[in-house]
Amino acid sequence: MKAKRKLAFISLVAVLLVTAFMPTKAAAFSVSSSGAILMEQKTGRVLYENNSHEIRRIASITKIMTAIIAIESGKMNDTVKVSKNAVYTEGSSVYLTPGESIKLQDLVYGLMLRSGNDAATAIAEHVGGSEEGFVFLMNQKAEELGMENTMFSNPHGLDDHEKHYSTPFDMAILTKYVMENETYQTISGTKVYKFEREEGPQQWKNKNRLLTEKYKYCTGGKTGFTKRAGRTLVTTASKDGLDLISVTLDGPDDWNDHISMYEYGFKNFQLKKIFNKGSLSIKLEGMENKELFFENNVYYPLTEKELADIKVEYQMLDQKKIRKKTKGEVGLAILYFQSEAVRKVPIFVKEKVHNEKSRWEKMKDFFFNHGSVM
Repeated sequence: MKAKRKLAFISLVAVLLVTAFMPTKAAAFSVSSSGAILMEQKTGRVLYENNSHEIRRIASITKIMTAIIAIESGKMNDTVKVSKNAVYTEGSSVYLTPGESIKLQDLVYGLMLRSGNDAATAIAEHVGGSEEGFVFLMNQKAEELGMENTMFSNPHGLDDHEKHYSTPFDMAILTKYVMENETYQTISGTKVYKFEREEGPQQWKNKNRLLTEKYKYCTGGKTGFTKRAGRTLVTTASKDGLDLISVTLDGPDDWNDHISMYEYGFKNFQLKKIFNKGSLSIKLEGMENKELFFENNVYYPLTEKELADIKVEYQMLDQKKIRKKTKGEVGLAILYFQSEAVRKVPIFVKEKVHNEKSRWEKMKDFFFNHGSVM
């Protein structure tokens, strides 16, 4: 059952003493960046923001989108022949040469660790057939992810077009998505990459100083800079089971901005368990042989002071339909805060397992306990 389908529901409403889902006070710090956001990775809850929906130039954090499209293309083991067009892309470079053959995987590492604009163009030409074809894929993916205030015009982030922009919120949404990909996680979190190139062994060191030296909880990210965009930065960090995303645009002191946001997040928020995996204590008349359950534990990032009454609404299929089901989704648990639905958790049904012994097992037990009859 999909949430958007129009079904006959029985609403079972309960009030549950759990925590609320929005910050209750302003963070006790400020950032140098014109736009900033701190987001919890699993749920997408915004823990801090400053002009997070304002459109700005984004420079080389563009390459996060370039990387994920390359990774999802299934061509990471392809050998790419580098064009002159790629070699002569201006700006930061991994110093490709015309006609050079190099694995797409190596190019993606060069893209993310060294911010190679030449690598970005080579990737775009190989995966998209042309830069224009690749840009189409970038914007298509942005639309799929709900990046409503984002437009890409190139794969590297150079200021060669007015229609190349995003927001801190949109870039956080993108980062939330890409961090679900294990290959991206590995590349983004690599401090030094060693590989073989035509001229011999090579190694690239990551430019993300938050990862390599400044913040021990950092797990990855991407740097960016142009004169018109200023410094841009996307990073991720994890501590005590809490995974966070920070994005800053036009941030002259972005390293410290990110550290301040992370320290605020880790100090004030924890993942709180809202629902336990397993049986749900909703009794439905005439269905004693069926069990309702959640497939997974459900968590949400909260501060200790965010204790308030919230409403949990259980929306179930009509009981006649549930009776006919032996398994599958039969409803939703919807969590509300200030009349806003903040989570929708599927409820599933299955037949109860009865551990009644078979006739043969009962006979064995009888003879074992009473001895043989002579």
